[in-house]
Amino acid sequence: MLFIKNGLLYTMETEEAIPADLLIDKGKICRIGKNIEPSGDMEILDASGLRVYPGFIDAHSHIGILEEKKASPCDESNEGTNPITPCIRAIDAINPMDSAFHNALAAGITGVMTGPGSSNPIGGQFAFIKTHGRRIDDMIVRAPCAMKLAFGENPMTNYGPNGNIPSTRMAIASLIREELSLAQQYFQGGGEPMAFNMECYRDVFEGKIPLKAHVHRADDIFTAIRIAEEFGLGLTLDHCTEGHLIAEAIAESGYPAIVGPSLASRSKSEVSHLDFKTAAILQKAGVLVALTTDHPVSRIQYLPLCAGLAVKEGMSEWGALRAITIDAARICRVDDRLGSLKEGKDADLVLYDGNPLEIASSVKYTLVNGEIVWQAPKTP
Repeated sequence: MLFIKNGLLYTMETEEAIPADLLIDKGKICRIGKNIEPSGDMEILDASGLRVYPGFIDAHSHIGILEEKKASPCDESNEGTNPITPCIRAIDAINPMDSAFHNALAAGITGVMTGPGSSNPIGGQFAFIKTHGRRIDDMIVRAPCAMKLAFGENPMTNYGPNGNIPSTRMAIASLIREELSLAQQYFQGGGEPMAFNMECYRDVFEGKIPLKAHVHRADDIFTAIRIAEEFGLGLTLDHCTEGHLIAEAIAESGYPAIVGPSLASRSKSEVSHLDFKTAAILQKAGVLVALTTDHPVSRIQYLPLCAGLAVKEGMSEWGALRAITIDAARICRVDDRLGSLKEGKDADLVLYDGNPLEIASSVKYTLVNGEIVWQAPKTP
């Protein structure tokens, strides 16, 4: 057992911070309360003067697949030989030895959704994993957790110049519709005989996981919504760069947005409206919002900084914290285990010496499954 005493708990179950103790057993939070009496067999962590948060979550990244410090052979984020690759699985490419995992833990990021890039209209299956471990099978929280789609410039520029489809937005939408139609027919026919290239859509059509759409421009956002509604499927709007221009329409659709990477450059025309105000405008319109670094487009350890910059551009501190904790967990469909400090949930925590949305604050401890996996170096 691990006993964390005298912390200021930001549970994300309520906006109010509470001074309390927290007891962890077998990787789970088993008790939260004031003046808990420790027993002799407990390891004690004194959190006096520290703030305790649920571990932060990046809801869209390519960590472990597009690796840092390594050359192009370690970029396995896109299968560029075919525009439709639904069967590929992130878990078969994630390298837990990617140095970015250490950076994530040092920033208090304990959960990530990671998967294929955006070269293909249908790119494959994302996984939600924890950021501590050496074997991917032991790090998985949920896999698959989403089916990647991509609209706009990336598929067009990766295939069109080579004389291959798609070279237009119309072709991207057509390829996606054709593939989803085949899958729909397969399941309506009972799924017999079993086809591997169709079975990968089962969780999508059964409503267990969403389509995960790479969309920047407003028209691409509307195309993704249109296709999801045509087939009655779940959807997340990832990047959602022009979302602030159509916030009310997105709210009406009911689909959540994963906003970012707002810390990146405006490197192509479809991100010309990139701005930190997007998340705040969407959240105020009633859209469920998470924030993303899109690592390594911007580095994963800057997720709390991105939340702070969103506050600077109009988001409330409570809203920004939700966007990297409980709301991110809800969008990723792992909120039964992660995203808040609650009895029965996984003991993934981060202890800060101040407000994590402020640049001068530092992580003192990061815990995954109740184990201290990162600790700030002790000062002389």
